[in-house]
Amino acid sequence: MNNRIEKLRKKMEELNCDWTLIFKPENRRYFSGFTGTTGYVLISNNNQMFATDFRYTEQAETQCKGYEIKEINKQKNIFSLLKELKIERLGIEDEFITYQFVNNIKEKVGDIKLVPLKGALNDIRMIKDSQEIEYIQKAAEITDKALEYMLKQIKVGMTEREVAVELEYQMKKLGAEGPSFEFIVASGKRSSMPHGVASDKVIEAGDLVTIDMGCIYKGYCSDMTRTFVMGKANEEQEKIYNIVLNAQEEVLKSIKPGKTGFELDKIARDIITNEGYGPRFGHSLGHGVGLEVHEQPYLVQHEMGKIELKPGMVITDEPGIYIPGFGGVRIEDLVVVTEDGCKVLSKSTKQLIEVNN
Repeated sequence: MNNRIEKLRKKMEELNCDWTLIFKPENRRYFSGFTGTTGYVLISNNNQMFATDFRYTEQAETQCKGYEIKEINKQKNIFSLLKELKIERLGIEDEFITYQFVNNIKEKVGDIKLVPLKGALNDIRMIKDSQEIEYIQKAAEITDKALEYMLKQIKVGMTEREVAVELEYQMKKLGAEGPSFEFIVASGKRSSMPHGVASDKVIEAGDLVTIDMGCIYKGYCSDMTRTFVMGKANEEQEKIYNIVLNAQEEVLKSIKPGKTGFELDKIARDIITNEGYGPRFGHSLGHGVGLEVHEQPYLVQHEMGKIELKPGMVITDEPGIYIPGFGGVRIEDLVVVTEDGCKVLSKSTKQLIEVNN
């Protein structure tokens, strides 16, 4: 935790901030260790405070090591504390803070300069330490085991929603805190919807079924997608599946420090385009994963894709092809960038599975 705070203090020095205020849940947890739902992190060059109400003071004293715990309430709130500290320049999470909160600071604190951190906290969080990678790997293991169980249980006649519920139940039995996002379970023609969350549609023989799922373990997320067929795959299903698989695996071969998300996205996009399905791959190749299931770096074809990969970054590799009226295929692995390449955390098979339960 101290190393994280020191990185922040270096950024604060660059921005000439007296203090920084943090309360986005993921950032709050990252810098303080606090897992509750209400609280504010305040960090200066030589002090660090955690402000929360009566419900969480005992929890904060246990979790927020090295922090001075401040109890706030309706009478003495966070704005009172900011005023008491006589802050001149306050770093704020400009990508998260609300207009109303900014107005409250200006009205209730008085003469204070608000300094946008401009994504500095996201930049610090991009590179995971060994403990974070351990938690993400555990989340990935739980996800693999839940899918392995589901592939033995899924049957024609089940609804997509029933599959999603069973997956979440199995993940929690295996130690997950909960899902990292609302699962996508899209079957048949619905599998052409990249974000087709589970519905009441009944799964039928011959359906392509895409399942995009992940869980949270000790605050950290996993994310994996697999597509399979209920019964025997037809020629077109096999063709599309193999194109996506080839694109996905070619990207894996290229992931290493120094590569950009832009370059990796292009590898997959070029393969799919050359096969004639370019317009049917409409989303980005991938994204970072950590305390949030979608965070920096991004594997995209625009400005956000220009970040160079570094060891310790955790990303997804998830190309897809989606054909309205027919169906779709997406294959996604969770990957950690290493010193000389990458390590794939998702272990579920990527060979086309034909389910005959």
